[in-house]
Amino acid sequence: MKKIVANTIILISFLVASPVIAQVSIKDSAVATFMVRVSYSYNWPGGDLVNRFGNNSTVGGSFGIKLKSNLQINLLYNYIFGRSVKEYEILDGLRTEDGFIITEAGTPSETDMFERGYSLFLTAGVVVPKIPLTKIKLSLNPNSGFVFSIGPGFLQHRIRIESDAAPLRGAYKKGYDRLSNGIAIMESFGYLFLSNKRLINFYIGMTSVQAWTKNRRGFNFDTGKEDNEMRLDIMTGFKAAWILPLYKKVPDAYYFY
Repeated sequence: MKKIVANTIILISFLVASPVIAQVSIKDSAVATFMVRVSYSYNWPGGDLVNRFGNNSTVGGSFGIKLKSNLQINLLYNYIFGRSVKEYEILDGLRTEDGFIITEAGTPSETDMFERGYSLFLTAGVVVPKIPLTKIKLSLNPNSGFVFSIGPGFLQHRIRIESDAAPLRGAYKKGYDRLSNGIAIMESFGYLFLSNKRLINFYIGMTSVQAWTKNRRGFNFDTGKEDNEMRLDIMTGFKAAWILPLYKKVPDAYYFY
């Protein structure tokens, strides 16, 4: 495994640092560069996920490479968070007739429920700076344009329960949190902008995630049953990202050795 990772790093470094004798300007030439991104997205649930959670947000980051061919590869991580939990009834068995969960002291518990999770994806896509087979430009330079990306990954989500009641503290709350995860696929379509002066670089677009997940707790305390049902969880959202391209730079031009 370590040998594979090392060889991959060497290959990527070779692709980025391929010798180029002449000076290259990003104004008129596609260049290779590493890119670091910080992103935010607002998402709408679909599939089985719509029965568990409402809308959510993600914040994340990615590290990737854009080649001279305008092929780009990115490793993305996103932290998922939201306040809308629809399966509120999972705690009904702990409530009194008045709807309260009681602490050991005999007082009503302060109990909140949130959506939490994360995703990890490896995607590949192509930057399209002009309409194919025409001279109609879609960007200010050959390094910017519309991008379609797709790739495999992993999605996990759970219900985060915050409570001072004994049945919902420590390991006990795992019986209610519905921890689910599984393999996933992400598609995205948007616009990548890398400025000529390197001052403004961003991405905006839409993303869609489909994940095939299962409950990893196996046993839910509220139902007293095992939960092995396969889920299709979908998230569709609007995404915006700030980008730091790691060029080797001289004024208005970039050299690669």
